[in-house]
Amino acid sequence: MSMAKSDSRRAETPPPPPEPLAVPVPDSHTHLDIVGGDPAADIEAARKVGIDRLVQVGVDLDSSRWAAELAAAQPAVLAAVALHPNEAPRLADLDSELRAIEDLAGQSRVRGIGETGLDYFRTGEDGRAAQEHSFRAHIAIAKRFGKALVIHDRDAHADVLRVLDEEGSPDTVVLHCFSGDRAFATECVRRGYVLSFAGTVTFKNAANLRDAALVTPPDQMMVETDAPYLTPMPYRGRPNAPYLVPLTVRSLAETTGRDLDELCAAISTTTERVFGGWAPGK
Repeated sequence: MSMAKSDSRRAETPPPPPEPLAVPVPDSHTHLDIVGGDPAADIEAARKVGIDRLVQVGVDLDSSRWAAELAAAQPAVLAAVALHPNEAPRLADLDSELRAIEDLAGQSRVRGIGETGLDYFRTGEDGRAAQEHSFRAHIAIAKRFGKALVIHDRDAHADVLRVLDEEGSPDTVVLHCFSGDRAFATECVRRGYVLSFAGTVTFKNAANLRDAALVTPPDQMMVETDAPYLTPMPYRGRPNAPYLVPLTVRSLAETTGRDLDELCAAISTTTERVFGGWAPGK
Protein backbone atom coordinates (compact mmCIF):
# COMPACT_ATOMS: atom_id res chain seq x y z
CA MET A 1 0.00 0.00 0.00
CA SER A 2 1.38 3.43 -0.94
CA MET A 3 1.84 6.10 1.72
CA ALA A 4 -0.73 8.31 -0.04
CA LYS A 5 -3.40 5.64 0.21
CA SER A 6 -2.50 4.94 3.83
CA ASP A 7 -2.80 8.62 4.77
CA SER A 8 -6.10 8.89 2.90
CA ARG A 9 -7.59 5.92 4.72
CA ARG A 10 -6.36 7.26 8.06
CA ALA A 11 -8.03 10.61 7.33
CA GLU A 12 -11.32 8.81 6.72
CA THR A 13 -11.13 6.82 9.97
CA PRO A 14 -13.09 8.38 12.84
CA PRO A 15 -10.99 9.01 15.97
CA PRO A 16 -11.63 6.84 19.03
CA PRO A 17 -14.03 8.14 21.70
CA PRO A 18 -12.32 10.30 24.34
CA GLU A 19 -12.67 9.80 28.06
CA PRO A 20 -16.23 10.82 29.04
CA LEU A 21 -16.86 14.08 30.86
CA ALA A 22 -18.22 13.77 34.39
CA VAL A 23 -20.34 16.92 33.90
CA PRO A 24 -22.19 17.00 30.54
CA VAL A 25 -21.91 19.91 28.13
CA PRO A 26 -23.68 20.74 24.84
CA ASP A 27 -22.11 20.97 21.40
CA SER A 28 -23.29 24.48 20.57
CA HIS A 29 -22.71 24.23 16.80
CA THR A 30 -22.64 21.16 14.59
CA HIS A 31 -23.66 20.03 11.10
CA LEU A 32 -24.87 16.44 11.35
CA ASP A 33 -26.25 16.62 7.82
CA ILE A 34 -22.72 17.15 6.51
CA VAL A 35 -21.25 14.60 8.91
CA GLY A 36 -23.48 12.08 7.17
CA GLY A 37 -24.54 8.71 8.49
CA ASP A 38 -27.29 8.22 11.06
CA PRO A 39 -27.99 11.34 13.16
CA ALA A 40 -29.46 9.21 15.95
CA ALA A 41 -26.21 7.24 16.14
CA ASP A 42 -24.17 10.47 16.23
CA ILE A 43 -26.36 11.80 19.03
CA GLU A 44 -25.97 8.58 21.01
CA ALA A 45 -22.19 8.48 20.50
CA ALA A 46 -21.98 12.02 21.85
CA ARG A 47 -24.20 11.23 24.84
CA LYS A 48 -21.92 8.36 25.88
CA VAL A 49 -19.00 10.76 26.42
CA GLY A 50 -21.00 13.50 28.16
CA ILE A 51 -22.16 15.59 25.19
CA ASP A 52 -25.85 15.32 25.89
CA ARG A 53 -27.27 18.20 23.85
CA LEU A 54 -26.58 19.54 20.36
CA VAL A 55 -27.39 22.60 18.25
CA GLN A 56 -27.82 21.62 14.60
CA VAL A 57 -27.01 24.61 12.39
CA GLY A 58 -28.25 25.42 8.90
CA VAL A 59 -26.18 27.11 6.20
CA ASP A 60 -28.78 27.35 3.44
CA LEU A 61 -32.52 26.88 3.10
CA ASP A 62 -32.42 23.09 2.68
CA SER A 63 -30.08 22.48 5.61
CA SER A 64 -32.05 24.93 7.76
CA ARG A 65 -35.24 22.99 7.09
CA TRP A 66 -33.37 19.77 7.87
CA ALA A 67 -32.13 21.27 11.15
CA ALA A 68 -35.63 22.32 12.17
CA GLU A 69 -37.01 18.88 11.35
CA LEU A 70 -34.27 17.10 13.30
CA ALA A 71 -34.83 19.33 16.33
CA ALA A 72 -38.56 18.63 16.21
CA ALA A 73 -37.87 14.88 16.19
CA GLN A 74 -34.92 14.64 18.62
CA PRO A 75 -35.22 15.94 22.21
CA ALA A 76 -31.43 16.31 22.45
CA VAL A 77 -31.30 18.71 19.48
CA LEU A 78 -32.15 22.36 18.97
CA ALA A 79 -31.82 24.16 15.64
CA ALA A 80 -30.36 27.34 14.20
CA VAL A 81 -31.39 28.49 10.73
CA ALA A 82 -29.77 30.87 8.27
CA LEU A 83 -28.12 31.51 4.94
CA HIS A 84 -24.33 31.27 5.32
CA PRO A 85 -22.55 34.47 4.25
CA ASN A 86 -20.81 32.62 1.42
CA GLU A 87 -24.23 31.53 0.12
CA ALA A 88 -25.68 35.04 -0.06
CA PRO A 89 -23.86 36.23 -3.21
CA ARG A 90 -24.74 33.01 -5.06
CA LEU A 91 -28.51 33.23 -4.66
CA ALA A 92 -30.62 34.45 -7.56
CA ASP A 93 -33.35 35.71 -5.20
CA LEU A 94 -31.72 36.39 -1.84
CA ASP A 95 -34.73 38.20 -0.39
CA SER A 96 -37.06 35.31 -1.16
CA GLU A 97 -34.73 32.88 0.64
CA LEU A 98 -34.45 35.26 3.57
CA ARG A 99 -38.25 35.26 3.86
CA ALA A 100 -38.17 31.47 3.94
CA ILE A 101 -35.62 31.56 6.77
CA GLU A 102 -37.89 33.96 8.61
CA ASP A 103 -40.74 31.47 8.24
CA LEU A 104 -38.60 28.84 9.99
CA ALA A 105 -37.46 31.21 12.73
CA GLY A 106 -40.76 31.11 14.58
CA GLN A 107 -40.65 27.37 15.24
CA SER A 108 -40.32 26.53 18.92
CA ARG A 109 -37.28 24.27 18.53
CA VAL A 110 -35.46 26.81 16.36
CA ARG A 111 -33.46 28.82 18.89
CA GLY A 112 -30.76 30.47 16.83
CA ILE A 113 -30.50 32.60 13.70
CA GLY A 114 -27.24 31.57 12.11
CA GLU A 115 -24.81 30.95 10.93
CA THR A 116 -24.84 34.38 9.38
CA GLY A 117 -22.23 37.10 9.26
CA LEU A 118 -19.34 38.05 7.00
CA ASP A 119 -16.61 35.99 5.34
CA TYR A 120 -13.85 37.86 3.54
CA PHE A 121 -11.72 34.73 3.06
CA ARG A 122 -13.90 32.92 0.52
CA THR A 123 -15.94 35.84 -0.83
CA GLY A 124 -14.28 38.71 -2.65
CA GLU A 125 -15.19 42.37 -2.95
CA ASP A 126 -17.92 41.70 -5.52
CA GLY A 127 -19.91 39.56 -3.07
CA ARG A 128 -19.60 41.63 0.08
CA ALA A 129 -22.65 43.84 -0.50
CA ALA A 130 -24.88 40.75 -0.70
CA GLN A 131 -23.23 39.32 2.43
CA GLU A 132 -23.84 42.50 4.37
CA HIS A 133 -27.45 42.76 3.18
CA SER A 134 -28.04 39.18 4.29
CA PHE A 135 -26.32 39.75 7.64
CA ARG A 136 -28.48 42.79 8.37
CA ALA A 137 -31.62 40.83 7.48
CA HIS A 138 -30.64 38.00 9.84
CA ILE A 139 -30.02 40.49 12.65
CA ALA A 140 -33.54 41.80 12.14
CA ILE A 141 -34.98 38.26 12.20
CA ALA A 142 -33.12 37.44 15.42
CA LYS A 143 -34.46 40.59 17.08
CA ARG A 144 -37.99 40.05 15.79
CA PHE A 145 -38.20 36.52 17.21
CA GLY A 146 -36.00 37.00 20.26
CA LYS A 147 -33.54 34.31 19.12
CA ALA A 148 -29.76 34.12 19.54
CA LEU A 149 -27.76 35.51 16.61
CA VAL A 150 -25.02 33.03 15.63
CA ILE A 151 -22.23 34.77 13.71
CA HIS A 152 -19.75 33.36 11.21
CA ASP A 153 -16.83 35.81 11.13
CA ARG A 154 -13.83 35.09 8.96
CA ASP A 155 -11.29 37.85 8.38
CA ALA A 156 -14.04 40.43 8.97
CA HIS A 157 -13.85 41.35 12.67
CA ALA A 158 -14.12 45.12 12.29
CA ASP A 159 -17.01 45.00 9.82
CA VAL A 160 -18.93 42.46 11.92
CA LEU A 161 -18.81 44.88 14.86
CA ARG A 162 -19.67 47.83 12.60
CA VAL A 163 -22.80 46.15 11.24
CA LEU A 164 -23.90 45.07 14.71
CA ASP A 165 -23.45 48.64 15.95
CA GLU A 166 -25.35 50.09 13.02
CA GLU A 167 -28.26 47.67 13.29
CA GLY A 168 -28.26 47.30 17.06
CA SER A 169 -27.29 43.93 18.47
CA PRO A 170 -29.91 41.37 19.45
CA ASP A 171 -30.02 40.52 23.15
CA THR A 172 -27.87 37.42 22.55
CA VAL A 173 -24.95 37.32 20.13
CA VAL A 174 -22.67 34.31 19.62
CA LEU A 175 -19.31 34.43 17.85
CA HIS A 176 -19.28 30.87 16.47
CA CYS A 177 -15.89 29.20 16.05
CA PHE A 178 -14.24 32.26 17.55
CA SER A 179 -11.27 33.20 15.38
CA GLY A 180 -9.99 36.45 16.84
CA ASP A 181 -7.18 37.37 19.19
CA ARG A 182 -7.14 38.60 22.80
CA ALA A 183 -7.98 42.20 21.81
CA PHE A 184 -10.99 41.19 19.72
CA ALA A 185 -12.15 38.76 22.42
CA THR A 186 -11.89 41.52 25.03
CA GLU A 187 -14.05 43.80 22.87
CA CYS A 188 -16.65 41.07 22.31
CA VAL A 189 -16.76 40.23 26.02
CA ARG A 190 -17.18 43.92 26.85
CA ARG A 191 -20.22 44.02 24.57
CA GLY A 192 -21.73 40.98 26.31
CA TYR A 193 -21.26 38.60 23.39
CA VAL A 194 -20.72 34.87 23.86
CA LEU A 195 -17.59 33.27 22.39
CA SER A 196 -17.87 29.67 21.17
CA PHE A 197 -14.55 27.82 20.88
CA ALA A 198 -14.03 24.96 18.42
CA GLY A 199 -11.27 22.39 17.98
CA THR A 200 -9.05 25.10 16.52
CA VAL A 201 -8.19 26.20 20.08
CA THR A 202 -6.22 22.94 20.42
CA PHE A 203 -4.06 23.53 17.33
CA LYS A 204 -0.37 24.18 17.97
CA ASN A 205 -0.41 27.35 15.85
CA ALA A 206 -3.46 28.83 17.62
CA ALA A 207 -1.86 30.71 20.52
CA ASN A 208 -4.11 33.68 19.64
CA LEU A 209 -7.20 31.59 20.41
CA ARG A 210 -5.80 30.38 23.71
CA ASP A 211 -5.04 33.99 24.60
CA ALA A 212 -8.63 34.85 23.71
CA ALA A 213 -9.92 32.06 25.97
CA LEU A 214 -7.95 33.53 28.87
CA VAL A 215 -10.00 36.75 28.75
CA THR A 216 -13.37 35.03 28.20
CA PRO A 217 -15.40 34.54 31.40
CA PRO A 218 -17.08 31.13 31.77
CA ASP A 219 -20.50 32.79 31.60
CA GLN A 220 -19.62 34.04 28.09
CA MET A 221 -18.00 30.83 26.84
CA MET A 222 -19.41 27.92 24.86
CA VAL A 223 -17.81 24.99 23.05
CA GLU A 224 -18.55 23.43 19.68
CA THR A 225 -17.32 21.04 17.02
CA ASP A 226 -18.44 22.73 13.79
CA ALA A 227 -18.41 19.07 12.71
CA PRO A 228 -17.36 17.59 10.41
CA TYR A 229 -14.70 20.31 10.30
CA LEU A 230 -11.95 21.44 12.69
CA THR A 231 -11.26 18.17 14.46
CA PRO A 232 -9.32 18.84 17.68
CA MET A 233 -5.81 17.62 18.32
CA PRO A 234 -4.41 15.01 18.27
CA TYR A 235 -6.78 14.02 15.44
CA ARG A 236 -6.62 17.10 13.23
CA GLY A 237 -7.42 16.10 9.64
CA ARG A 238 -9.69 13.22 10.58
CA PRO A 239 -13.52 13.38 10.61
CA ASN A 240 -15.05 15.46 13.40
CA ALA A 241 -18.30 14.75 15.24
CA PRO A 242 -19.96 15.91 18.48
CA TYR A 243 -18.48 13.04 20.52
CA LEU A 244 -15.06 14.76 20.26
CA VAL A 245 -16.11 17.88 22.21
CA PRO A 246 -14.43 16.56 25.41
CA LEU A 247 -11.02 17.08 23.77
CA THR A 248 -11.74 20.76 23.26
CA VAL A 249 -13.23 21.25 26.73
CA ARG A 250 -10.21 19.67 28.37
CA SER A 251 -7.92 21.90 26.34
CA LEU A 252 -9.87 24.98 27.45
CA ALA A 253 -9.67 23.89 31.09
CA GLU A 254 -5.90 23.41 30.79
CA THR A 255 -5.43 26.74 29.00
CA THR A 256 -7.48 28.75 31.48
CA GLY A 257 -6.43 26.87 34.61
CA ARG A 258 -10.04 26.20 35.53
CA ASP A 259 -11.35 23.05 37.16
CA LEU A 260 -12.73 20.81 34.41
CA ASP A 261 -16.02 19.96 36.11
CA GLU A 262 -16.64 23.57 37.08
CA LEU A 263 -15.89 24.73 33.54
CA CYS A 264 -18.26 22.11 32.10
CA ALA A 265 -21.03 23.24 34.44
CA ALA A 266 -20.48 26.89 33.51
CA ILE A 267 -20.44 26.15 29.77
CA SER A 268 -23.64 24.13 30.12
CA THR A 269 -25.34 26.96 32.00
CA THR A 270 -24.20 29.52 29.43
CA THR A 271 -25.41 27.41 26.51
CA GLU A 272 -28.86 26.96 28.07
CA ARG A 273 -29.04 30.69 28.71
CA VAL A 274 -28.24 31.33 25.04
CA PHE A 275 -30.54 28.76 23.45
CA GLY A 276 -33.02 27.88 26.22
CA GLY A 277 -33.78 24.44 27.60
CA TRP A 278 -33.76 21.32 25.45
CA ALA A 279 -36.67 19.59 27.16
CA PRO A 280 -39.98 19.82 25.26
CA GLY A 281 -41.82 22.97 26.23
CA LYS A 282 -38.71 24.78 27.47
